[in-house]
Amino acid sequence: MTAPAATGRTPSSVLEDEHRDLVASFESFVRRELEPLAAELPESGELPPEDMRGYVRRRSAALGFYAGDHPEELGGSGMPFTAVALLHHAAGRSGCPLAPSALAGSEGPSPLLRRGTPEQVERYLLPLVRGETTRCLALTEPQAGSDAFHLTSTATRDPATGEWVLRGRKTFVSNAEGADLTLVVAAVDGEPTGFVVEAGNPGLRIGQRYAGMSGEPLYEVLLEDARVPADAVIGGEEGIGAARGDGIDSLSRGRLVVAAMCDGIAEYALAQGVGYARERRAFGERIGAYQHIQEHLVTSRAEIEAAKLLTLACARLVDAGTEAPENAALAKLTSSETAVRVVDRALRVHGATGWVRGHPLEFLYRYVRMMTVIEGTSEIQKVIVARAMGLG
Repeated sequence: MTAPAATGRTPSSVLEDEHRDLVASFESFVRRELEPLAAELPESGELPPEDMRGYVRRRSAALGFYAGDHPEELGGSGMPFTAVALLHHAAGRSGCPLAPSALAGSEGPSPLLRRGTPEQVERYLLPLVRGETTRCLALTEPQAGSDAFHLTSTATRDPATGEWVLRGRKTFVSNAEGADLTLVVAAVDGEPTGFVVEAGNPGLRIGQRYAGMSGEPLYEVLLEDARVPADAVIGGEEGIGAARGDGIDSLSRGRLVVAAMCDGIAEYALAQGVGYARERRAFGERIGAYQHIQEHLVTSRAEIEAAKLLTLACARLVDAGTEAPENAALAKLTSSETAVRVVDRALRVHGATGWVRGHPLEFLYRYVRMMTVIEGTSEIQKVIVARAMGLG
């Protein structure tokens, strides 16, 4: 059930006008092509199969949506970051399980590779932008989750061959099993450094598989004397020790993308709640007439609007050249926690109907909780903001 479209304009419309045609085009693509595909999926709440996601990536890239923030010479559309954020918002708002696959995420082109050598850009980045290949990022370690750059994984150069030898253990890696490339962050003389490890490397092994609440699997990646050529350092010799700065920039943009997706999910959940409250009757009245139901829905709308305005303001600051980590942390903290509350309230409005497996809110209740964890937990976002305030 989808709620009727709300009338009137919201305050966030002011920040959306500039890219409204682009967003409308993406929404049309989702309705026209992705929703019929998604109708073929079982209502299990699991990720769509990789062959279907791969088709969606390639089709979206051909239309200019996937990895749209990359410049045209790299196969992208040269979109400003604000437009990218709005597309992720639209994907979350659509309720279509295939819509997120139409936009670059943890499997797509990494900002780390934009710092790559010309040869690395040609060989690795361009196919990712076109949606033809996928990658994963092996950064998190078992004893250093939120403290991402406290690395025990190491890379040492073999003086006889010039090759790099990678040793270590990574955990909670998305898309590791089927990735064409693994971007590994390891310490070179104590400094975080990025490496490209191609699929099939005998020293890289997939270990434990973790099944999460929302159905997306995560993996352990074991580096057992994984040998890579001298030119596997992202950015070449100048890239040695540069992964910390590049990674922080990457995390900041990733957090804003998560914030935008959360804002969209929250809007979708609110629409579900409003639609049900307008139609469901109890004790002779539509339940939307009861003040406690109105409290759930009106409070949700107010919180969504505030979160959305913050996300869009931070995205615009990125386009203006200000990529302050605390801005992204504030947006991600606010939007992810808001989405959790809004989905919870929408499920309360539905009662047992929303609790039943197969209902979109039942899946979202599990799915949205991980948004407060990925790209840094809510607690870490608070630490970042506190330090920016001079409190750390």
